[in-house]
Amino acid sequence: MLLHYVLIGLALLALAGVIFEEVIHINKAKITLLFGTLSWIALFIFSPSGAERAVIDHHLRENLADISSLWLFLVAAMTFVAYLNKKGLIASLLHRAMPESISERKLLFFTAIFSFVFSSLADNITATLVSVALILSLSLPPNKTMRFAVLVVFAVNSGGVSLITGDVTTLMIFLADKVSILNLLWLSLPAFVAVLILAACLSIGMSGRVRIKQQRKDIRKIDYAIALIFLSTILFTIFGNVLFEIPPVLSFLAGLSVMFIFARIFNDDDEHDPILEYIRYIEFDTLLFFLGILLLVGMLEQIHALEFLLTLYEHLPPLYANYIMGITSAAVDNVPLTAALLKTDITMDLPSWLGLTYAVGVGGSLLVIGSAAGIVSMSKIPGLTFGRYAKYSFLLLIAYTVGYALVLTLANFI
Repeated sequence: MLLHYVLIGLALLALAGVIFEEVIHINKAKITLLFGTLSWIALFIFSPSGAERAVIDHHLRENLADISSLWLFLVAAMTFVAYLNKKGLIASLLHRAMPESISERKLLFFTAIFSFVFSSLADNITATLVSVALILSLSLPPNKTMRFAVLVVFAVNSGGVSLITGDVTTLMIFLADKVSILNLLWLSLPAFVAVLILAACLSIGMSGRVRIKQQRKDIRKIDYAIALIFLSTILFTIFGNVLFEIPPVLSFLAGLSVMFIFARIFNDDDEHDPILEYIRYIEFDTLLFFLGILLLVGMLEQIHALEFLLTLYEHLPPLYANYIMGITSAAVDNVPLTAALLKTDITMDLPSWLGLTYAVGVGGSLLVIGSAAGIVSMSKIPGLTFGRYAKYSFLLLIAYTVGYALVLTLANFI
């Protein structure tokens, strides 16, 4: 059918826009949202009958319902982080934890641990921005800055796979009921080991010392209290889902409302600094990108254009197919790739789903254009180019492979 080919063409144009965003200088959110909405409009206009339009309308509403759950969860989580980041709490705690002088090797491991842990709680973009700001404050030689940058990208992506607050692909796989929160928590062990292995490899030849510029800032008690509300919300989300199957979006919206009311009660919500305004500081271009991508993937599923992905799984066991999908995510954005795989309704066991979660979450680290963390780092760190990052691709592939193997080994004991 001609319409189907046109719609697939729109999806390919959107994907090309995402891949070549740095070349065409048009935000990928604008491109995907345009083609995502146009594809559904075309489906309605060129449907031959009212009955078929009713089916399309039903699938569109289902697609929008899934998107709204993802959106609302991300809005709540990102608002917490935006508030704490704007108030300087995150940067202040980071600098207070660091000594005035530290060896380059220890600093490399410190950066790895911080990026890994922080990206589990915050979105990848915020975690990368904070980590990159730390790197640039060190005034290291360019070749050593490159090592830190590569490590941050890998650590940020690795930290996000074990909690639904840390990575969108992990959240998508969880919302599709393929894994549980407790299952995901186990991923933190092999993911952390892989990060330490990469840090050890990158630390070879680093023997100098670094003086840290102390940038301490007084933090108000109410900001500490809101940070505690954020952490409590994460814990409540985990235990609430495990014990009572409470959807995470409800837990986070409840936590967000507690934050708003708490600020009002303690007079931290006035016309000069209204706490609701912090919603404006979240990365809405990222949210619009997800909206556009998921609309496109929903359209492709509607016209049965995703079945080609099943071919790989028909010819290879999930063990190898998921590993390849992870490497593929270094060239193709992991969000549409994961969304497309979920829409095909592939049947796999739990270890395979955990393997896929790790693969699509970390595989994008192999190339600097393969993840949001890489793109942000490339835009903020002078001299970080595709070619310079690619020099470390072999080390990244080793760390990724070790992490993937450890995930599958551990998953078989869950």
